[in-house]
Amino acid sequence: MNHTTTEGSPASMLECMMLIRAYEEKAAALQAAGSMAGTCTAVGQEASAVGVVRALRASDRILTNHRSAGHLLARGADAGRMMAEVMGRSTGYCKGKSGSLHISAKELGVVLTSTIVGGELSLATGVALSTKMLRQDGIVACFFGDGAACEGIFHESLNLASVWDLPILYVCENNQWQAFVHRKETMNIDHVSEWAKGYGMATRTVDGNDVEAVHAAAVEAVAHIRKTGKPYLLETYTYRLRGHFEPDDQSYVDARELAEWRAKDPVVMTRERLLKNGTLKADDIALMEERIAAEVERAAAFAAASPFPVPSELTTDVYA
Repeated sequence: MNHTTTEGSPASMLECMMLIRAYEEKAAALQAAGSMAGTCTAVGQEASAVGVVRALRASDRILTNHRSAGHLLARGADAGRMMAEVMGRSTGYCKGKSGSLHISAKELGVVLTSTIVGGELSLATGVALSTKMLRQDGIVACFFGDGAACEGIFHESLNLASVWDLPILYVCENNQWQAFVHRKETMNIDHVSEWAKGYGMATRTVDGNDVEAVHAAAVEAVAHIRKTGKPYLLETYTYRLRGHFEPDDQSYVDARELAEWRAKDPVVMTRERLLKNGTLKADDIALMEERIAAEVERAAAFAAASPFPVPSELTTDVYA
């Protein structure tokens, strides 16, 4: 199942969102069964990943954070190679050496996944400056959360990008949670986009659970960057429906708030809208679910059957 095109049809985006959800739920189930290492999921944030990534070109580069599965799958990553990487197998994208928190895939233009909060922000300016100085085609998309926006590097990165006119699409996936701390405990404003305006940067906040709205906003943001060469911050306002790290019982989460956001589940909302407006029929959805279930099971079987890296690989492809 390949999603490397920039095609943004609602049906195609829904299927990609469903794949991301199924992949992450399978990963969580395998972790619970002791067959996979723990991982940070982004269940509930699928619309943000798909809507933005589908607005990018193959020549654009991506830097992302510890909740990266959606960005990678939306970019066209193979679910089997991703799952193999999380399981530490040699067939993974980084030969089993990165786990789920540091995956990079050069062939997809995914420069890095950083588990250091804000780590991708510190490197996005360098990647974009290199792109500009070498007169290369493409922009840099940098995904981060509201927690990273509370780090000093957020302000340093935006300031330099603004001063140097760097072609960066900053994507703040404001999911309301910073590990186990609610956003309202660390910020006196609701929208990170307000901070970006202080750097003279074009910004927009969009409903992060509406994939069509996200995609339209991302297309507009990307067009602005390509035309002006200047950075842009897009904030997708969403919610993390699972815990910070698997396993997590979410005992720290207000039950009413979680229920309110579950009612705005982006996968469910998109599916119901496309059924209601006649874009899809129930049979179409059933076929999607069948394809995705088969893909995820194939991925899990491929990963489980893959070998671990041999000892002689211990120091290869590693910078020291």
